[in-house]
Amino acid sequence: MKSRIAAVALPVCLIGFTFQQAKAQGIDPQCPPGSFNSAGSPDNTKVAQDACQKAIDLFEYTAPQLGAILAGGSATQGIAGTLGGLGHFSIGIRGNALRASLPEVDRVVPNTRGAQITTYTLDNKAAGFVTGDFALGIFKGLPLGLTNVGGLDLLGSATYLPDYTSGAFSVTLPGGSWQFGYGGKLGLIQETALLPGVSISFLERELPRVNIAGVSGDDRLFLDSLRVKSRSWRAVAGKSLLFLGIGGGFGQDTYYSSSEIRVSIAPRPASQGGTGGPITLAQKLTRNNIFGTAWLRLPFLKLVGEVGRVSGGTIETYNEFDGTQAADNRTYGSIGVSFRK
Repeated sequence: MKSRIAAVALPVCLIGFTFQQAKAQGIDPQCPPGSFNSAGSPDNTKVAQDACQKAIDLFEYTAPQLGAILAGGSATQGIAGTLGGLGHFSIGIRGNALRASLPEVDRVVPNTRGAQITTYTLDNKAAGFVTGDFALGIFKGLPLGLTNVGGLDLLGSATYLPDYTSGAFSVTLPGGSWQFGYGGKLGLIQETALLPGVSISFLERELPRVNIAGVSGDDRLFLDSLRVKSRSWRAVAGKSLLFLGIGGGFGQDTYYSSSEIRVSIAPRPASQGGTGGPITLAQKLTRNNIFGTAWLRLPFLKLVGEVGRVSGGTIETYNEFDGTQAADNRTYGSIGVSFRK
């Protein structure tokens, strides 16, 4: 079966994913070996084992890329400190993207005699999607010298993905196209004419639940209830200078990804075909995140750009990838527009 999980998962992002719960490198126990029949042909379970293992490894490889795009950099672009208490708010929209690595799954045909290690070549291309941010001032903070400390903002996020069909791929969203997140920000130093803004924040973001069906000839792959969530903390400092502002920050992201995969392989001359699944997939990965940001102040809006890098974590797979590995460092970028009152 020419499984297309990676070629489906990241294009979903184009229209809208230091510790890890790692498994030992080897065949996943959810992909049983099966046996051969008296004619020397593999039974249904044996036929599906290699496709099963490859589907798991492709999920392990692509999920951290989705998590990095989802998490991005700062919780509120162009605002390093807090808003200044009740009556103040900000609304923003941003596009996060990275240079994704897509395993070229069309070049691999699963082995009909059980799991076999394959080295996937990679197609590197941009992948990303759009998210919305909201912040509401709750507490101005306590006066301290020329500034305030201890300010508090309530944070929210929104992610949108539409249903999508293109040729052999179909994407449906059984829970709806919108998913919302939440968090908070604590101001350490409120920005003034002389002082930068400094804050720490926590924000949870999540993609809508996705079902994906892929067809390659008479073979089929179903990726059911795909969920990707990121939980991130950030420490940020920044300062506006006339019409320009600069800042930077660091923090940590934990990605939670899960899904179920079903595979169906059509009969071939040397085998009778077979099915596999549902196969439960889950990954938890924690990565470090460091980024820089700059913004341009317009009369009513801010235009913001960010560049960051994520690193850390360990991911082991049975199959191999030629080039960028699943847990390698990745650089991302973001462009956004925000309004503040």
